[in-house]
Amino acid sequence: MPIQDAIKKITRGTTEIISTDDLAKKLALGRPLIIKAGFDPTAPDIHLGHAVLLRKMRQFQDLGHRVVFLIGDFTAQVGDPTGRNELRKKMSLVDIEQNAKTYKAQVFKILDPQKTEVVFNSHWLNKLTPQDLLELSARTTVAQMLARADFKKRFESGKEISLLEFIYPLLQGYDSVHLKADVELGGNDQKFNLLMGRQLQESYGVAPQVVLMTPLLEGTDGVQKMSKSLGNYIGINETPNDIFGKIMSISDDLMLRYYELLTELDLNGIKLMHPKEAKQQLGSIIVEMFHPAGSGVEARQYFERTFSQHQIPQDIAEFKFEQNQKLLDVLMLQKIVASKNEGRRLLKEGAISHEGAVLSDEEWVPKAGVLKIGKRRFLRLV
Repeated sequence: MPIQDAIKKITRGTTEIISTDDLAKKLALGRPLIIKAGFDPTAPDIHLGHAVLLRKMRQFQDLGHRVVFLIGDFTAQVGDPTGRNELRKKMSLVDIEQNAKTYKAQVFKILDPQKTEVVFNSHWLNKLTPQDLLELSARTTVAQMLARADFKKRFESGKEISLLEFIYPLLQGYDSVHLKADVELGGNDQKFNLLMGRQLQESYGVAPQVVLMTPLLEGTDGVQKMSKSLGNYIGINETPNDIFGKIMSISDDLMLRYYELLTELDLNGIKLMHPKEAKQQLGSIIVEMFHPAGSGVEARQYFERTFSQHQIPQDIAEFKFEQNQKLLDVLMLQKIVASKNEGRRLLKEGAISHEGAVLSDEEWVPKAGVLKIGKRRFLRLV
């Protein structure tokens, strides 16, 4: 593909590139570039927010470049301070290892496994000696760190900043030195960390990487960035029906943003469609990104039967309850909620009903019939 066409393809849905001229020069080298993106396994599931970056990596693969999917199992122990207004709780090695396994299994729903190198930064960061760390820390200053917006805000308000948090950008930057990355991809909240990689590469005599940033995808609430902890996420491992239903719940404005960041379709054509039809099309497209062909159509038909025609699905899960069980016990056992607090929140919001009657008492004793939880989840009690 001609360089300018490649740049046009790559830059769709990006917020900033440092710099486009450098990217053109890299592409003109006539060799596969090393494209790096790092993911700290701080949660077990990958969602559409991650998919924005993964799809950008896939575009580079389709153009013939080498993608390095970096799992930050070492840096996850340190904790990325980006966007934090307080100290991050340290993760256990067991959780990090378990999450890393799920990441590795899920990314190939988007990336081409034949063109992807999966690496763990513990493989080289664990080998750094105290002398290496001293030399690394000498390549930046406290003043430079405190110029970072989130550090500055915390420092001025008297909130604690650990030395580990100062180390984090250096470790992420050193990953780029070790891998000799030509391009590093990341969300636009990662600008400080990404530029640190470019700075350290120059300091170590490595050709500086191009920094390419993508926007943070808003979650289903249309306000906060997509996050499992906020409950506004769409996981790529969710069922086709759940993915489609969540897409149908988003606003029309957010729908266009999802089209821009998660598809390559012409937005002008989408704007000419009826919003409901456009949203249903988007739901089917996203379902089939992660599930077999035809699953998008089936999810659309399920949605129409269940929500447009108000029918209760026939193939919902059944649960044989016992006399001593309470409502929240059932929801926890069926993994419908992650915690009793989540169940209490749903009850408070009036989001749980039994045979059409809204429930509000967490001490409610189950009886035969259909439970509806939220807009898309059902459970037949027998």
